[in-house]
Amino acid sequence: MISQSLIEKYNQPIPRYTSYPPATVFHDGFTPNDYIRMAEASNLEEPRAISLYLHIPFCTRLCLYCGCNTLITNKQELMTQYLEALKKEIEMVSKWLDKERPVTQIHWGGGTPNVLSTADVGSIMELIHEKFSVSKETEIAMECHPAHIDIEYLSNLFSMGFNRISLGIQDFNSEVLKAVHRMPPAIPIEEIVQYIKEREIPLNLDFIYGLPLQTLEGFNKTIQQAVKLQPDRLVTFSYAHVPWVKPHQKTLEKTGLPSPEEKTAMYLSSYETISQNGYIPIGFDHYAKPDDELSVALKNHQLHRNFQGYCTKSTTGQVYAFGMSGISQLSNAYAQNTKKINAYMEAINNGIPATEKGYVITDEEKLTREVILELMCNNYLNWEELALRLNCQVDDLKKATAFSEEKIKTFIADDLLINIDDALEITDAGRFFTRNIASAFDPKLKTGPGQFSKSI
Repeated sequence: MISQSLIEKYNQPIPRYTSYPPATVFHDGFTPNDYIRMAEASNLEEPRAISLYLHIPFCTRLCLYCGCNTLITNKQELMTQYLEALKKEIEMVSKWLDKERPVTQIHWGGGTPNVLSTADVGSIMELIHEKFSVSKETEIAMECHPAHIDIEYLSNLFSMGFNRISLGIQDFNSEVLKAVHRMPPAIPIEEIVQYIKEREIPLNLDFIYGLPLQTLEGFNKTIQQAVKLQPDRLVTFSYAHVPWVKPHQKTLEKTGLPSPEEKTAMYLSSYETISQNGYIPIGFDHYAKPDDELSVALKNHQLHRNFQGYCTKSTTGQVYAFGMSGISQLSNAYAQNTKKINAYMEAINNGIPATEKGYVITDEEKLTREVILELMCNNYLNWEELALRLNCQVDDLKKATAFSEEKIKTFIADDLLINIDDALEITDAGRFFTRNIASAFDPKLKTGPGQFSKSI
């Protein structure tokens, strides 16, 4: 059990490190022309593989915990206009990229991608197949809201090549869902899961802890129900309360949010339940079956991470994002599209990238990024091995991260980190504080009120 004193000590606002440098450094001095230049240059960068992300912002109802870039609407005309712009953006970006580069991942996120008709989804997938090198090995995944899914919809997705589904369940307790304004499933979750599993399609189930009306006992029941369904992967996200960024979250305070102590208890209990049922912890909040490619990659220190989640180093690709607010995650830069739908469509319809801001990554930051990724993904860092892979010196790595024995001393003293033979290993207890440990290697870390969510 994690002690309360450690929680109080380390529960600080720090980056989530889904990227390095974090998105808070993106600036509007990065222009559409910069994105074109960096995208073309990315053809000569590693990894050579391509990951495509399509952002579908539409939701028919706002979930009050939501921290995503969404647009609440039922207007079919607006959706049609947006999808036409999305297709134009796909065509535009594809011209900058080497068509011989393999696409290893296609990820549909949102918003709620499955509010679209499968006919609309299919037309975009046809275009992607036309413009990019997609194979049978390409992972094609969609984040789905159970309120907008049925057997026919899933069947259509599978027929067009989708081979991974993520269901955003959040909680099986209907009262919790009502409290956060989330629509209930259209058909029983058990039916959805059974159909997916019968077709041997990998399945992720996503949950959130720290929501109003959630209790330790109630969340335990949800997780116990989840493991009985035996998905390939389970995710337990910590609710990030950032009402200064997402004002609608303020409404949840009226119902009341669990305390940090209650959230910690939910996390620890779910960790124990999921682990005891044969799942391997991946990073801080993901779990996978032992034979899952993520579990195998973790065992071999080959796990990677991007804005779309965990992946293996072998399937990792530079991410090219399409749609409003989409973030392209290249080896040499980050580029984010505007979050305003009209501005997005106007730019794309005029043949201009909808880039609103971004960041060019320096050589030193690339080294720091790799160090932080190793810790965040593999709970392990061997300085010599990483330096050899990156074709640099160990001293270069340590200087890039501003590493010092003093900075990690407190983690070692608290049994969160082990330092043996110039290799670092995060302990089981330390996994709960991975973000804190990673932050010790971030030479640019500057925290302030309202900048980041707390680590716990």
